[in-house]
Amino acid sequence: MTASIALTAHQASGRLHELTVIDVRTPGEYASGHLPGAYNVPLDHLEEAVPAIKAAAERGDLLVVCASGARSAQACATLSHNGITAATLTGGTDTWTQLGHDIHRPEGARAAWAMERQVRLAAGSLVLAGVVLGRRLPKARLLSAGVAGGLVFSALTDTCGMARVLAKLPHNRPRADDLRATLAALAG
Repeated sequence: MTASIALTAHQASGRLHELTVIDVRTPGEYASGHLPGAYNVPLDHLEEAVPAIKAAAERGDLLVVCASGARSAQACATLSHNGITAATLTGGTDTWTQLGHDIHRPEGARAAWAMERQVRLAAGSLVLAGVVLGRRLPKARLLSAGVAGGLVFSALTDTCGMARVLAKLPHNRPRADDLRATLAALAG
């Protein structure tokens, strides 16, 4: 594979048995359903996982997935910067499931809202709080303006600072033992 490859869901499905799949969503999102055999390495833990991922890449091709393809593209860029070639799944797990491909949902796993939904809740709550509080404290409207500016910046740069902050909440963090086990399995 080359560093800039993107596989469609159909292409990935046909090659799933030969790919090492790395899901860079939060553990809660991963638990809500992931590609069969995928390893969960959240995007904010990717740098520490590079040695294990490099070992996996030496054994075969890598496919990096997320919900929509944005985080997996960021992950592929990070991996490429570290000399690791990986493909991204076009449209992410959203498209994968829409096309009827199988996903694995671990029994008893904790499932959290998708990160996009968490961002919408947080942003909407902050804007609403700014508007409501702004009736009594006019400077509180700056909260709404700040969130609006952040959303515009997020759209222009295809990044999301709020998602990065929310990813640090306990329900979005990998358990240390789970991440160690994943990295050990990837290292082979």
